[in-house]
Amino acid sequence: MNIKNFTKVFLIFSIMLVSFNSFSQKKQILTEEEQVQEEVGKEIETAFKSEAFLKKMSKKFPTIKGYVVTDISVVQNGKIATFFKVDSDIKDNDFFEFLSDYLLNYKFNFKLPKQQKYKIRQTIEI
Repeated sequence: MNIKNFTKVFLIFSIMLVSFNSFSQKKQILTEEEQVQEEVGKEIETAFKSEAFLKKMSKKFPTIKGYVVTDISVVQNGKIATFFKVDSDIKDNDFFEFLSDYLLNYKFNFKLPKQQKYKIRQTIEI
């Protein structure tokens, strides 16, 4: 194979690879409330067990343990629009500010249909 043919094949392969990556990175659109509830639960559980979260939390709140029941609203782009504490056995208000900031900056790995918003009650174990 000469260099021109190799270059053409490489270019076509590169374009296909880039196209495949951009296609595969599109977020799934969830339309049913049960799907959203399930996915929110999975992702939040994973996020609060992640090394990054545990490291941040252990620096600021090393002794905090307990649960938090929250109402969160998830909007079209997969972000949390509102966070409201319903119940908790944790009494540290600074921790709730930290938790609120963390959640409001979190972005889920899914999207919702346009103009759709779901309110989810979620229990978080800390």
